Amino acid sequence: MEFQSCVKIINEWDIVAARQLGRNVAKELGFGTVDQARITTAISELARNIYLYAGQGSVSIEKLNKNGKSGLKIIAEDQGPGIEDIRRVMEDGYTTSGGLGAGLPGAKRLMDDFDIESIPGEGTTIIATKWLR
Repeated sequence: MEFQSCVKIINEWDIVAARQLGRNVAKELGFGTVDQARITTAISELARNIYLYAGQGSVSIEKLNKNGKSGLKIIAEDQGPGIEDIRRVMEDGYTTSGGLGAGLPGAKRLMDDFDIESIPGEGTTIIATKWLR
């Protein structure tokens, strides 16, 4: 079942749209309310980072079905400035926006799998997956 849906992130309302899409897909797959909240929070962080640092990009949601396990994959992509030091941005409390610094480390903790690829000057792709328990 390769369903995929994408929200272009251009303004703050798109962050809300991406969250809503994620919640709907999570609900459809049978995730409980706690995991739905985790997924929407992670989407929120990823979409907000695109909006704040890259200006625009996209958040895609995919339904996964692997070895009898169901899950949800979030793909956040942008062609922004990229991340110079991925290890540093993954440290708790690190912030460049003056926010709480929960950002990427927080999003990683909320998901089961989390992978960042970033090329300075070219952009960033983050893939985060949550499996149905």
